[in-house]
Amino acid sequence: MVMIQSLLIANRGEIARRIIHTAKRLGIRTIAVHSDVDADMPFVREADAAVCIGTAAAIDSYLRQDRLLEAARATGAAAIHPGYGFLSENAEFAEAVVAAGLVWVGAPPAAIRAMGLKDAAKERMIAAGVPVTPGYLGADQSPERLQSEADAIGYPVLIKAVAGGGGKGMRKVDAAADFAEMLESCKREAAASFGNTQVLIEKYILSPRHIEVQVFGDTHGGAVHLFERDCSLQRRHQKVIEEAPAPGMDAATRAAVCDAAVRAARAVDYVGAGTIEFIADGSEGLRADRIWFMEMNTRLQVEHPVTEAITGQDLVEWQLRVASGEPLPKRQEELSITGWAMEARLYAENPSTGFLPSTGPLDRLRFPGDVRIDSGVEEGGAVTPWYDPMIAKLIVHGASRREAAAKLAAAARGTQVWPVRTNAAFLARAAAHPDFVAGHVDTGFIERHADALIPSAEPSPAVLAAAAGAILPVSTGDPWTSLRGFRANAAPSPRIEVEVAGKPYLVTDAPGTGVVVADGVLFLDGEAWPFGPRRADHVAGGGDGDGAILSPMPGRVIAVLVTAGQAVSKGERMLVLEAMKMEQALLAPFDGIVADLKVAEGAQVPEGTLLVRIDRGES
Repeated sequence: MVMIQSLLIANRGEIARRIIHTAKRLGIRTIAVHSDVDADMPFVREADAAVCIGTAAAIDSYLRQDRLLEAARATGAAAIHPGYGFLSENAEFAEAVVAAGLVWVGAPPAAIRAMGLKDAAKERMIAAGVPVTPGYLGADQSPERLQSEADAIGYPVLIKAVAGGGGKGMRKVDAAADFAEMLESCKREAAASFGNTQVLIEKYILSPRHIEVQVFGDTHGGAVHLFERDCSLQRRHQKVIEEAPAPGMDAATRAAVCDAAVRAARAVDYVGAGTIEFIADGSEGLRADRIWFMEMNTRLQVEHPVTEAITGQDLVEWQLRVASGEPLPKRQEELSITGWAMEARLYAENPSTGFLPSTGPLDRLRFPGDVRIDSGVEEGGAVTPWYDPMIAKLIVHGASRREAAAKLAAAARGTQVWPVRTNAAFLARAAAHPDFVAGHVDTGFIERHADALIPSAEPSPAVLAAAAGAILPVSTGDPWTSLRGFRANAAPSPRIEVEVAGKPYLVTDAPGTGVVVADGVLFLDGEAWPFGPRRADHVAGGGDGDGAILSPMPGRVIAVLVTAGQAVSKGERMLVLEAMKMEQALLAPFDGIVADLKVAEGAQVPEGTLLVRIDRGES
């Protein structure tokens, strides 16, 4: 077999860099495609060639099939790798690539279609002897039939859009009286997001764990698994920390689940990298009779590095070899698990403000040693509001789960990012939480421990002490030039006024230790705090109390729902911001009059921008 000689990567950022790294090692020429705002990104520079395919919005660039194919023709690419996200699970694009005489480094279009709709996929799995969650998959979609099926299954149940994904088109129903309302809500969201209102009903698992199995198939009829991952730590159905293997998975259960995953792959004649996702009832530990098929991801997963770490295999290399017509690099009996791996997703978001997105320049981006970093950005670059907010993946490997957890917590604590805000401190707290370290994980972990995991918006005493210590001049013994207080016959004690994150503080305990100070910013345990001496002209910033509505995040104004002079009621929606696929409605803080409207629809605004001011009017 002849290895692919040139590869166009129909993706961006971290996964594009990841693919380029392996392709170059194999001697494959790489071609990047990019939007105009991504022209200076690392993946563009690292590729052997690059083509601009459109403007910032993904629909005008990375989702333009015609431009991707034209770029492949213009650069002489022999194959296209879709990465994950964007068009990676688009059967029509896969067919267009093959029709153009190119190699598609992904799942066969027929397999993508077979696993694309949850109801049809479950029917195939039942036929293949793969256990599925108890539920209703029928064609009768009348509200009456769906309600009766839910009643028969027993509450709580989960309503899921058959074309859904990413947590959309999904509703938990706790009681029969709530079913009709939740069904309508689910269908509305499914129609808006996927253009398909069909749903299925599943038994809701009370102590759910998300277990997935990495599978691989080749064109010679071979199929293997590379063991399981546990992706139970999620927030709003989005994965936060993943690990391999799964805690509490014994050999017999592992064999049953992984064998079922291989049967699932064979049922659709699968080729390439794929993931079979299972939902497990972890209330009594992991048991083979309480683990059920949920869906299949017909692509490489974001969390594939933890599988690479425990198996010693390069999964992108496997993809390229299989796409070139080679048999699988390893037989099942040649694969084994060594140690424990964990991955955390470092996002540009601020946990203390409800995980709102954060964008802007990356004046500082530093990571500690002894950790694998897969990142699409670099220091001196920027996080834009146009794409996924993931800055990097922090991947660690240890001899045991406890060692891996300790390494992950240390990696998150040692991460330094500024001025973009991140969830590093949140990740550090999660990885060090006693329940996580003990392996007591399920999909409700983050919600259950939110108070302990989400950092305070106020600086800790250690941060304040470090700020004071950083601005405290070296004592000369002269009370008139020292910032230390002076009393006759008394030891000097610090009394320093500092400003941290824009607020004034009086500090009487300095200096602090364990804090990194760089360019007017303190870094401690994954958090970043700008600081300096207190300004004489400091005044408190505007906020809800005085009617000044500031942008809580950098983003684009997608809706202006009020006009100047309009009367508004407390809680009324006034504007809607959008950044990184997240919408945030801004509400009137009290009854009043729109006195000053500062923005128009379509405006890009940085965090802290005054958007509108409300006057209380006459009392």
